[in-house]
Amino acid sequence: MFESDFSSEAYLNMQLLRFTTAGSVDDGKSTLIGRLLYDSKSIFEDQLEAIERDSIRRGNEQINLALLTDGLRAEREQGITIDVAYRYFATPLRKFIIADTPGHIQYTRNMVTGASTANLAIVLIDARNGVYEQTIRHSYIAHLLQIPHLIICVNKMDLVDYSESRFNEIRQDFLKMSDKLSIPDIRFMPISALNGDNVVHPSEIMSWYSGPTLLHLLETIDITSDLNRVDARFPVQYVIRPISDDFHDYRGYAGRVAGGCFSTNDEVVVLPGMQESTIGSIDLFETSVTEANVSESVTLRLSHDIDISRGDMIVKKGNIPQISNELDIMICWFHEKPLNPAGKYIIRHTSRDARCIIRGIDYKMDINSLEQDRSNLRIGMNDIGKIRIKTTKPLFFDSYFKNRITGSLVLIDEGSYETVAAGMII
Repeated sequence: MFESDFSSEAYLNMQLLRFTTAGSVDDGKSTLIGRLLYDSKSIFEDQLEAIERDSIRRGNEQINLALLTDGLRAEREQGITIDVAYRYFATPLRKFIIADTPGHIQYTRNMVTGASTANLAIVLIDARNGVYEQTIRHSYIAHLLQIPHLIICVNKMDLVDYSESRFNEIRQDFLKMSDKLSIPDIRFMPISALNGDNVVHPSEIMSWYSGPTLLHLLETIDITSDLNRVDARFPVQYVIRPISDDFHDYRGYAGRVAGGCFSTNDEVVVLPGMQESTIGSIDLFETSVTEANVSESVTLRLSHDIDISRGDMIVKKGNIPQISNELDIMICWFHEKPLNPAGKYIIRHTSRDARCIIRGIDYKMDINSLEQDRSNLRIGMNDIGKIRIKTTKPLFFDSYFKNRITGSLVLIDEGSYETVAAGMII
């Protein structure tokens, strides 16, 4: 396991890549992740012994690597992924968080949940079946969630005699469909997750493929430009006001940088009151730093005493986000109870809560054709559509295409307090 290969300090300083796997049922997602962990020696001995015992009990001729991620009893009985399974591993070059998401249509909402924070998506295609409905659905969700990197793994190449022509045929079929998707980086790779071809080690059989293995690509793909490092956004989560002699006058605003970079002496504006100030200091637990970058959790102290509370946002002067209580959003509906066009919902956006009403439903996406369906506006579980809402107080936001943090939100049912939908602000 990776703990023995490098120090904990080196591990903490490594760049993190979050990626998700998707594909139709039985395309081999869980087997691929199991193979990736197994061949990269990222499995603990007790885990390996457990899946070896389960494989023997199930009558498998060889170790069933899919059991590493299929953790629920129902998943192991049916041989499918139902819940989102998260796995963590590292190599000397990078650390990873994997979200193994379901392939079945009835668990689309689980894929949205698992893929919402991903830098990269791996979509598996069975070499025997080629591109079909779930391939299009999962690729569209990757586009909707603005995942910037997409790796199309044509799996089970061993069942089509490692045919180069079959791989090229599937590649061309996908490219015809992908014209409707705004994904800037799409790669194609022939693999056999069962036998390990091109997963961690290059395939000796598919000598016609000269590209990198999957692990090498995951280790080296450039993700430095994936986050918005231009538009500085700091949603306030908590006001730190210690009652002690040592910190008698301390007032700090804790949160996580949602975009851009903040430095000491920066001129800032506090929303919604539009009060102006400068950053006096940026504090961590026991020290201070001169700057805070996107995704870092810090405490900001301002040079002026301003009435600031949870849900407010600190931004740089001259770079203000959109401020409105009327929004157009794309939603993926999670709940069994369909969207109520006349309903009222709680909305949670960054650290700000509000209530909202549905102003209208514009369309529902036909995932098979990637066309807008305006004839059937009923949005039920796993459906994706565009709606208009009005909130009880203004939100400070960017479009989801510009900033995935300040451009996302969730809808919560007022009665049950269950999360019913994820939304992307257009």
